[in-house]
Amino acid sequence: MHRFHIPGMTCGGCARSVTAALLGVDPQATIDTNLPTREVRVESAMDAQAFLVALSAAGFPHQE
Repeated sequence: MHRFHIPGMTCGGCARSVTAALLGVDPQATIDTNLPTREVRVESAMDAQAFLVALSAAGFPHQE
């Protein structure tokens, strides 16, 4: 499982955009967004780097 903190994910529309970007990398992934903590959990066998690139391209960069 991968966990990403996304400070720019502030609303339901943002969460849908983040989910769409992540599913674009792995359509079989299980995505769980948590708006209050601005965290996304992704269950996928794909490498985390692919998800980080997709998040940045969608305008939602991950922050450590």
